[in-house]
Amino acid sequence: MDQCSNELLRTDEEMGMAGNEFNKVELPGTPTSLVKSSDSAKSLSIPKEEELSENDDVIWVEFEPNDPRNPINFSRRKKWCLTIVASISSGLASTAASAYNLGFGSMIRDLNCTEFQATVGLSVYPLGFAVVPMLTASLSEEVGRRPLYLWTAIGYELSFVMIALAPNIQTVIAGRFLQGAFASTGATMVGGTVADIWSVAERGLPMAMFALAATICLGVGPIAGGWIEMNPNLEWKWINWVQMTWSGAFIPAAYFVLKETRSTIVLEKIAKQMRKKTGDQRYRARVEKPKLLDLMWISCTRPLRLVLTEPVVTSFSAWIGFLWGVLFCLLESVSGVFKTLHNFNVGQTGMVFITMSIGPLLGFATNLYQEKLYTKYYPTRNAEARLIASCFAAFLLPIGMFIYAWCSFPEIHWISLCIGITIYMWGTFVVYLCIFSYLADWQSSYGPYASSALAGQSLTRNLLAAVFPLFTQQMYNKLSYKWANTLFGCIALLMVPIPFVLFYYGPKIRMMSKFSRMAVESQKQ
Repeated sequence: MDQCSNELLRTDEEMGMAGNEFNKVELPGTPTSLVKSSDSAKSLSIPKEEELSENDDVIWVEFEPNDPRNPINFSRRKKWCLTIVASISSGLASTAASAYNLGFGSMIRDLNCTEFQATVGLSVYPLGFAVVPMLTASLSEEVGRRPLYLWTAIGYELSFVMIALAPNIQTVIAGRFLQGAFASTGATMVGGTVADIWSVAERGLPMAMFALAATICLGVGPIAGGWIEMNPNLEWKWINWVQMTWSGAFIPAAYFVLKETRSTIVLEKIAKQMRKKTGDQRYRARVEKPKLLDLMWISCTRPLRLVLTEPVVTSFSAWIGFLWGVLFCLLESVSGVFKTLHNFNVGQTGMVFITMSIGPLLGFATNLYQEKLYTKYYPTRNAEARLIASCFAAFLLPIGMFIYAWCSFPEIHWISLCIGITIYMWGTFVVYLCIFSYLADWQSSYGPYASSALAGQSLTRNLLAAVFPLFTQQMYNKLSYKWANTLFGCIALLMVPIPFVLFYYGPKIRMMSKFSRMAVESQKQ
């Protein structure tokens, strides 16, 4: 899910854009601007077989105004097709995250493993989401988005085969980690794809749709998984085979619809085509990339520095990390709660996860109102106008968890538990989208470091999602469902002040930051 964030904003430092002065030379019959400069050529890293002598001029290839090949100038129809198909990759990733645990019963029997070992398979999935994007975000600078979408979709597809044919639980765990790793690559690039093709003013609805796809599908996987597990001829292996089938349908869709949207890669391809067509090796895209290892180092270290040293990023990372951790606890606890207290079979238990789809739909509707509030209060509140809905959602989280906790009795109708889960998911969606939008807002004082701030909260969120399920069953066994979920509700209650403090004092807090001051200074230049 995660929707991630490393790719949403790209800075001059991370993209390595050249900054030399140049004169535009328009040539007839070419859809791009061609710019000659001999000094700039010396700063570019050019493959040996295409090296130019110092006396040669470079013909820079750039987009013309309103060039249809520039991703930001794609037609609205094409933009929405790209957004929808890219968001499907996030939905598929969420489906696999939540459907897995519905097959615990038959998996434990067939593989002769413990429930804790099966739970490890649930935990390593978000672990792949946490670690791998730190590397693949930089890789997309070199190869673009489209190849990563396609190759990781194939790897994701094959991971289902590995899990379904696994002879032991160790193979399942390894397959789940690889599955999370492959799924994360597509999901974390969706934010970047949206940023590539939509202007800042138009980005609100596409980004909300991406977040909706990433959360609403948490309820889709278990609905199907529960009834598959009930059939003695299908069970846990077919939970994977069925998911493999609909995930396989994404590959041709990605191949035909997901065109390259990173403008630097598009320019490089145009320049390559011009060299091949004319035989003139002087055509070059005006892009100077840092070394891949340097990009990976920045991608891996700067988010950690922000999480550990920046109060705004630290508080948001802790808040969303806790919410995501509890969410994965819910994925594991729902089966036990409804089976134990209300004698639900596994198929009926899977239907309970509809609540995890209803909550995000309510959150999506809330975000439409949040966008109106943002437009109204932005002139006076600046980026903090993004946090208005999160102040409301902060109360939904403990309310939902307390309802889920204090309705955990056989004599209380099961619908009350569903209401509690729905309210919690409603609040989680709103908080997630508000934090995502706030840290990504180009007016935010973190400026060029916003992408690292987003990556930091994503890393924290997925790491806690990996850790929480490992102690869920032990905690419920010792504290009972009532008191364990009450503990979660109390922690959520303690976090209620976070959006209010940042709404009123966010600018002052950020101006105490070294990174924020550097960003403000760069914006003034």
